[in-house]
Amino acid sequence: MAKKNFILQGVTPKTHAQAVRELFDVPDIKKVILSVAFVSESGVQQIEAALRTHAVRVTVFAGIRNDITSHQGLKLLHDIGVKLYAVDTGSRTVIFHPKLYLVRGMTNARFVVGSANLTLGGLNNNIEAGMLIDFDIADAEDKAVVDEIEAQLTALPTDYPDHVVKIGSVADLDGLLASGRLVDEMAVSPPRPTTSAAGLGGGDVVPRMKLKVAPLRRALAKAKATPKKPKPPKAQVGMKGGVAAPNPVPAAVGIEFELVWESKPLTRRDLTIPDAKGTHATGSVNLDKGLLPEEVDHRHYFRDDVFPHLAWTTRSTTVDEAFAKFQLVMKGISHGEFDLAIRHTTSTTSEAYKQRNAMTRLSWGPMREYVARPDLIGRTLALYRDKVDPKRFVLEID
Repeated sequence: MAKKNFILQGVTPKTHAQAVRELFDVPDIKKVILSVAFVSESGVQQIEAALRTHAVRVTVFAGIRNDITSHQGLKLLHDIGVKLYAVDTGSRTVIFHPKLYLVRGMTNARFVVGSANLTLGGLNNNIEAGMLIDFDIADAEDKAVVDEIEAQLTALPTDYPDHVVKIGSVADLDGLLASGRLVDEMAVSPPRPTTSAAGLGGGDVVPRMKLKVAPLRRALAKAKATPKKPKPPKAQVGMKGGVAAPNPVPAAVGIEFELVWESKPLTRRDLTIPDAKGTHATGSVNLDKGLLPEEVDHRHYFRDDVFPHLAWTTRSTTVDEAFAKFQLVMKGISHGEFDLAIRHTTSTTSEAYKQRNAMTRLSWGPMREYVARPDLIGRTLALYRDKVDPKRFVLEID
């Protein structure tokens, strides 16, 4: 008879990543089936070792056309060597949404079903509910349930050949990305709050919910230094009637952003909250290593790669200064756009430089009244750059 255990991730200490990894403790594994709505690279990495060990026995059904499943996530599954199917309903209003994980052996099968997708949030960070079920294949009722689960899923490619398509190569994934049915994790949407705050947001003092599962952060890739756009050529005179050729329609600003930096948990100093009376508030936040990859030199990264398009001027013999527009989003609420100063120390001989301290600082300026709040301590600051207008940014504290 089946044994059942309930998981309420975050409220109970067990995560879905742990539960899914435990599925692979079944002896004599014959078949593994995963069916999920959303896939991200960091989600796959949570169970990558188990998938690699049993890759030839693994089949994955992953929903696409949902603005979440990524090229990177499916590519990692493809590289691991699983049999991978992309499920496309052909509609943005109908999403392939089942989340289940089945590992079947000769005498036993284990099954996780619930709300957890193959993403970092689904397997670790979110509050997710699921059931971990142990089936005894020798029990007729248990075997019938496992057979039914397996039969329903494995029939999908035959029953829906136009919508459940096997991924045979990375080129297939490239095509799905180009057609907009997969997302690029390096081209992320900025926070899109549905509401805006009228004041400073001081009434929103809800602290971050303290769960029994420590949140994990996905690895942050280095932003590419975008080349400066050349000046447009002078209008050409057409062959007929001497009419100037029309200018191309400009791309929309603020539609697609890239995440270029994320901080470690914010401190009082970062948020310009003095520790005691008489303590001087700096009024700025250091743009330091944060969660950047180890190989990225943060001392040069912001000046050279993140902010190269800004109009830099000399503030002093060792400090350059530039200004840019930053939208502030805190806990999902937009507080408007502000002109903020960025200052970069150019000296490479100072003790601060040799000690690999931050060389670039973002002045909070008029944002200071919004961010100097104790309920923001311990949250993270994310910096997004507009992919069309690299002089506009979004700052998100969440």
